[in-house]
Amino acid sequence: MKLILNFAILVFFLFVVSCKEAPKDLETENSQELLAASYAIPQKWIENRVAIAKENLNVTEAGKIVWKSMEAHGGLDTWYANGYVSFRFDYQPLDGSTRRNTYQVIDTWNNKAKHTAYADTTSSFGWDGKEAWVKAKDSTTFQYDTKFWALTPLYLAAYPFVLDGEGVQLELLKQKVYKGKLQDVVKITFDANVGDAPDDYYVLYFDVETHIISAIRYIVSYPEYFPNGGHSPEKIMEVTGQTVTNSILLPNGLKTYMLTENEEMGEYVTKIEISDVAFVPQVPDQFFSKPADAKLASEK
Repeated sequence: MKLILNFAILVFFLFVVSCKEAPKDLETENSQELLAASYAIPQKWIENRVAIAKENLNVTEAGKIVWKSMEAHGGLDTWYANGYVSFRFDYQPLDGSTRRNTYQVIDTWNNKAKHTAYADTTSSFGWDGKEAWVKAKDSTTFQYDTKFWALTPLYLAAYPFVLDGEGVQLELLKQKVYKGKLQDVVKITFDANVGDAPDDYYVLYFDVETHIISAIRYIVSYPEYFPNGGHSPEKIMEVTGQTVTNSILLPNGLKTYMLTENEEMGEYVTKIEISDVAFVPQVPDQFFSKPADAKLASEK
């Protein structure tokens, strides 16, 4: 814990210049001056993005459910205004396969990420928006696909906020009783040009009374894992606990089960712990960029 707190304090206090890439709709608004200054994302940009998301989501019944959930989890405007999100994500398969335990900082505006190994802060990997990179002592440090994993924790931990962009398709499914409570059910699919695994899908359960996410069903279709097509068996993650940080409600625990044919929980397969959640208003210049002594993930 001391190690993580020290790292977070370093990121928060040591630098005064943000590496925030100006959003595209700011490029004609003195973007060079903005890039040269110490600044948070302008409130106007946040207001515009939130307004567009609200308008687009409220066109359909499924979208209205997602928007209500965003509000219940703290609000999309607060999510973006808080800054970079950071947390420790400890993914523990119960079959003894590779554990993935990193502290990460994520640019929620541009989907960039930097992970630092929890057990060895000299080892890291990241995604700069275009390329995935790795800095490690040897090939045994990260024994998994770091490109795929760079943003995966965000998409497991930050629902519903990650559903505000383009290329996301929402489908309203039949309501379902989950653990004794009625749930609104929305299926998430992606356009062909979205991400490394556009054939993935997620099915989200929203408590009809609180609009808080209760569980997430999903498959993995990442081509590197399934070069001949297809996908993993469907699984379901239950939210086992939640914590409010800077007015944003995020899970602090997830338990993954195989999904049975009748869409019930089967074998318990993975434990996920999410801790040290914080929002960081600034990070060092080039924080998400490939370090000089790092390799591209494809070269490791």
